[in-house]
Amino acid sequence: MKLIDLSHTIEDGMITYKGLPAPLICDHLSREQSRQIYAEGTEFQIGKITMVSNTGTYVDAPFHRFADGVDIAGLSLSSLVSLETVVVDATDVSREISVEMFERVDVSNKAVLVHTDWSRHWRTDRYFENHPFLTAAAAEYLKRAGAKLVGIDSYNIDDISGRYRPVHTVLLGAGIPIVEHLRGLEQLPASGARFTAVPPKVNGMGTFPVRAFASLAEK
Repeated sequence: MKLIDLSHTIEDGMITYKGLPAPLICDHLSREQSRQIYAEGTEFQIGKITMVSNTGTYVDAPFHRFADGVDIAGLSLSSLVSLETVVVDATDVSREISVEMFERVDVSNKAVLVHTDWSRHWRTDRYFENHPFLTAAAAEYLKRAGAKLVGIDSYNIDDISGRYRPVHTVLLGAGIPIVEHLRGLEQLPASGARFTAVPPKVNGMGTFPVRAFASLAEK
């Protein structure tokens, strides 16, 4: 089985979403400090990270949008692990990813990963501006067609130029997790991969970073 990493690395000072603070990563207990606690030749490092939950590659649970929705801890593993996957190539789309892009493939009970190639702008100012996004009609279609999870390698699955977020509203309202800020989707075939994106089991959170990856059978 070949494993393909689809996550961005979380780094100190990294901006994922413009206007949200960057993570602070440091030592809680440094190796030098630990030498004062343990026997000679024995040392440890304990790290500390302070961050908002929308950091790096992350999954949105229904609670992100709806106060009575399932939170990160409540997401079932069956909705996140080893999902049959289809990859929709939207690299030629300037911005709006329409319903027609999804009508061409069978999305029922699958992780639908939208490849825009926007991740090439990661950690540049370009990443935050004029990103590709799904239309509301596309979200409605994915809901009706029975998609199990929807992911994208763009800044946001919604158009953020206005104050509404119809894609989040439709998908999370239907209990369909969303994974944003993916990378490496060009390495995947249109079908045949298995997708996994599991966060820690944290109560009271609507989003949280994941280690997203795909598995492919070796030929």
